[in-house]
Amino acid sequence: MASTPPDHASLHSDLREVRRAGLVRLRGRALPALEPAAEAVGAGTARTPGAAVEALLRLAVSRLDAGTLRTAAEYTLGLAQGTRDWPASSRRARAAAVYGVSVERFRKDHEVMVLGQIAEHIVLLVAEATAEPTTGTPGAAPADAGGAGTHRSVAARVAGRDVRLTLHMHPADLLRDVDVIVSPANVYFALPESYKSSVAASLRRAAAVRGVTGEVLDDPVRDELRAWAERQGVSGRAVLPGTVVATGPGALAAQGIRRIYHAAVAVPRAGTNDYDVLPADVTRATSRALAVLAQERDRHDPPLRSVCFPLLGSGRGGLPYHVSLAAVWAALEAELARGARWDVHFLVRTPEAAAVVERVQARIRPARDQRPTG
Repeated sequence: MASTPPDHASLHSDLREVRRAGLVRLRGRALPALEPAAEAVGAGTARTPGAAVEALLRLAVSRLDAGTLRTAAEYTLGLAQGTRDWPASSRRARAAAVYGVSVERFRKDHEVMVLGQIAEHIVLLVAEATAEPTTGTPGAAPADAGGAGTHRSVAARVAGRDVRLTLHMHPADLLRDVDVIVSPANVYFALPESYKSSVAASLRRAAAVRGVTGEVLDDPVRDELRAWAERQGVSGRAVLPGTVVATGPGALAAQGIRRIYHAAVAVPRAGTNDYDVLPADVTRATSRALAVLAQERDRHDPPLRSVCFPLLGSGRGGLPYHVSLAAVWAALEAELARGARWDVHFLVRTPEAAAVVERVQARIRPARDQRPTG
């Protein structure tokens, strides 16, 4: 573990090298600042040095503000789906297009800013990972929270028995080996464009089938949702909030994801790009997702067992993190109290959201509202 914080300038230099080389050429390349940082954060458990650095970069980029900054960072380093083998010039051109500027202007200005922001988050990640553990501090993570890594274990007690939850803090498209992921949707089941930064967009992007140069050959999640709407006679019409539609995982099957449950919780606000999300609809959608899981369980071999929930409605829906968690937990707790043995996972993007999930044992009563940052 690193004994001193990494130097920002050295990290910036290594990040420029990663940008030039691309992820597919990291193995064996000297990255004297990034490699110790990856080891300090715990990404060093990956099989190869290159994979460890990639895991660190993905974690750091996941902490950037959603929108142009994070999207440009993903293209710059080849972290966006289908871009890891793109030449540096193509990645830079796509990142410049995110900001709507020329490639030359992006190179001189925006790219420096983007890499600098990534370096700052790496410094913070290392500081968190190497900080001395505290005891008895209000708001501190539980002792079993698993440190600063991307996966943590959270204990809860339901109906007199201990329940172990798994908390993931990383982008949705990095989820692996969970049978079902619940994806927030609007009541029209109209998927966002795949270049967006939401959970639904990330899953659509990761589920797409691509050619060798990254072009989309098939968009199976979109196609399955459209086919469902046509069968139900609701194409172009809103369904009731709380409706859940199950689809296959597309290319996410390679990551061990077996089903995607699309939960209609967001109601578009007329004349705007915003949504309204009611906690009652989040609870209803969670309950319905668990009912679909029970119906589908034995139709698969092996049977479906694990399910992952994001904090539904806490993105553009505007729900504070603790309100979303309380709404999801209301349905989960009722199901678990009846003896259900589902393996439950939560997926978040920020330390603030992770801290709220870790307080689930405290009856989900945080000291103050935790509102989404992006």
